[in-house]
Parts: sequence; structure tokens; C-alpha cells
Amino acid sequence: MFRCCAVPATLTEMGRRKSKRKPETRKKQDPLETQFTCPFCNHEKACEVKMDRTRNVGTVTCRVCLEDFQTPINYLSEAVDVYSDWIDACESANQ
Repeated sequence: MFRCCAVPATLTEMGRRKSKRKPETRKKQDPLETQFTCPFCNHEKACEVKMDRTRNVGTVTCRVCLEDFQTPINYLSEAVDVYSDWIDACESANQ
């Protein structure tokens, strides 16, 4: 007898489904810093950021030189945003 169609090599190939990929494991995100280097006295981790969400005010204070800065915040703001606003204000004051 003569066959006109190709026959799979094994019967398991005929009804085989594609295997699903394993879901990618996400990297664990490190928590954002809350202590930063002071731009005035250059002490590392001397500036601490406090967020008062009830009054929508973020405050950065240096423990060494006692410099401080306040900026308005919103519900998306983080400590690094308050610190970067302080750095931007320092740079604009220097120019």
C-alpha cells in the first residue's frame, strides 16, 4: 500500500501542546534612601527627610550644620523627590 500523507515519527508528537514559559521572577526593589549627603557641609547621611502628608510638606534637615529646606509634596512624592528639590533650589540660588 502506498501512503500519501506524512506520518509523525511518534504518536506523542501528534497531539502535543506547547509547554508554557515560566513567569519571569522580578528583582526585589531596594527601598529608597531617606538619608542623604548635605550639599553644604558634605557629610554623608547627615540629611534626614521627613514627610508630613497631612500638611503636604516635605522637610530636609542636616544634623551637622542644621540647614533645612521645606517644599510642598503630593501623594506621589518620596524622600528622594524632596532632596532633589533641595538640590535644584541650591543650584538655582548659585546661578
